[in-house]
Amino acid sequence: MNRRDELAAFLRARREALRPSDVGLPPGRGRRTPGLRREEIALLAGVSVTWYTWLEQGRPINASVDVLEALARSLRLDDAERHHLLALATRVAGDPVPDVEDAPDALVRLIASMDPAPAYVLGPRWEFLAWNRAQSHLYPMIDRLEPDERNLVWVFFAEPTARELVVDWPDQARRILAEFRAGTAGLRADPKVLSLVERLRNASPEFAEWWAQLDVAQFQTRVRRYHHPRAGELAFEYQQLTPSEWPGLRVVCQLPLPGDDSAERLAAWRSFA
Repeated sequence: MNRRDELAAFLRARREALRPSDVGLPPGRGRRTPGLRREEIALLAGVSVTWYTWLEQGRPINASVDVLEALARSLRLDDAERHHLLALATRVAGDPVPDVEDAPDALVRLIASMDPAPAYVLGPRWEFLAWNRAQSHLYPMIDRLEPDERNLVWVFFAEPTARELVVDWPDQARRILAEFRAGTAGLRADPKVLSLVERLRNASPEFAEWWAQLDVAQFQTRVRRYHHPRAGELAFEYQQLTPSEWPGLRVVCQLPLPGDDSAERLAAWRSFA
């Protein structure tokens, strides 16, 4: 889908997920489909039914930020969904997409200093640009991936050893996918993102099913657990930083939990392997 089509699909999905009681309306009669009607959302947002219908149809119309904020409130969107709506509706088609081949040296040195905590740098399309020694210990395949497979979302959905490594893979994969959709809303027309999504649709039934559900989420600190074939059960706190000098990049660090020896066991396995 292009940006306008995705905006239209996102609005429909969120409208259909609401019930009249969610927004203080009586249930009414004769509802043949789930969710609110277009005229109900238009009434709540203070816009015309025709205008809102055109927006849901993906027509090339413009909307002010104030109107979009009113729609977000009417649809009961959370912060991640609201930001996603604004990104889809206000991003200008043809905006340049940053193309980064290598991580800046300062970020390479930063993640190297984080050892023995696994850490890596992601590019605008969530491609791996750099990783430290601990990340190679945690996920050895990262050193052998082909360039077009060196992407966090591809690894999660299409690389078998990664699926075996991550405990609670379905929950973690769905969260990664929702964060990826939110984080790349402005790149939806980018040929490399379109190619990645199409390849993932073909490679992973789960990706194809969950991508169609249009879920979005902001990053949240959380604990990620691994079943490492050599180092055993590992647990790290998943943290993400956005460098102010390179806002299109992400630095991800997996911090050891207080009192946990996962990082030491991971380093020791590699030392004696």
